[in-house]
Amino acid sequence: MLDKKCFTYKTIASPSAATHRVLGSKHLAFAFPVSSIEDVKEHLEKLKRDYHDASHVCYAWRLGWEKKNYRHSDAGEPSGTAGRPIFGQLLSHDLTDVLVAVVRYFGGTKLGTGGLMDAYKTAAKLALDSATIVEREARERWVIEFPYAHIGPMMKMVKDHHLEKISMEQGDPGKLEVFIPLFLLPEIQQKLAGLEGILMQKTEV
Repeated sequence: MLDKKCFTYKTIASPSAATHRVLGSKHLAFAFPVSSIEDVKEHLEKLKRDYHDASHVCYAWRLGWEKKNYRHSDAGEPSGTAGRPIFGQLLSHDLTDVLVAVVRYFGGTKLGTGGLMDAYKTAAKLALDSATIVEREARERWVIEFPYAHIGPMMKMVKDHHLEKISMEQGDPGKLEVFIPLFLLPEIQQKLAGLEGILMQKTEV
């Protein structure tokens, strides 16, 4: 069995928010747990509707336990003054599956490049500092088709490894949909390879 700690990641348990004011400008920072680009888009669209009178809605997000999928946006602020500092806080906190957005209301006094970078960085940091950070197991969603004769071993596998069952069809073949922690995947694949007629297919979460 692989080392479980190699397949964990840190994220936030629930949304959090904070406010940062500097030279009259108000920065409303929001952190959201997300699991897909669709989640990100929904949160950003809602913020833009709710704060339609704001000067800017800048953001950064990162997705996936491998932390390879990310994006940041200055949303009209000078290049590199908003999205990058926000993203820097995701890196500092070592978080993924998180969106941080900062809504800015201009207060009449220009902050300058350095002032903007500091303001967005501070706002993002405050939002993440107030969030509850949790460690989770990386996992994948699999559909397993099996002859009805193997229903006993399949149920034993689910019970022994405490797998989260999504759905179950008891036909012939039967169909089981489960979340499998990545550190357990090689062991489970090896066990199922010894049973005739098993078909495994990974699906999107």
